[in-house]
Amino acid sequence: MKFLKRIGIFLGALVALVLVIPLFVRSEYTVVREVTINRNKADVFAYVVLLKNQDNYSVWAQADKNMKKTYTGTDGQAGFISAWDSQQNQVGAGEQEIKKVLAGERIDYELRFLRPMKATNDAFMKVEAAGDGKAKVIWGFHAKTPYPLNIMLLFFDPEKMIGQAFSDGLATLKTILEKK
Repeated sequence: MKFLKRIGIFLGALVALVLVIPLFVRSEYTVVREVTINRNKADVFAYVVLLKNQDNYSVWAQADKNMKKTYTGTDGQAGFISAWDSQQNQVGAGEQEIKKVLAGERIDYELRFLRPMKATNDAFMKVEAAGDGKAKVIWGFHAKTPYPLNIMLLFFDPEKMIGQAFSDGLATLKTILEKK
């Protein structure tokens, strides 16, 4: 009987820890990366405003060449949706929708992940003049992780993982645009 009581106390303490620790863990994070491209701002914006072009530089789009993709609406305009469905867990399934376009400046997206985990997050791409016919591209992502799932942020560093994917994607974007 003492053994069962100890197991009960241990399990109760474990559950309490899993519910208490997330109270002290951040639940939101933002990841931003940038690159300077040797092309003028207008040319760079004309390329990045089209979601279909992300297939050429996004790490996630490159991760599964067999993923199913569908597009709805007019690319480069608010309301355009790019959806994907991959059997690979690191890619999963979801869609991104252009929510707002500030012509020549910025594109705001809503990312809706369906699998492996459901989540809705915001992302953006901003293009700024960087002098001498160059442009700076800033790619950002903001997420909120609900309690108690935010405990995962103790074991998963989005700044490293997402940040590296953004840096790699922006390096590829730079190569593509500077070759044109």
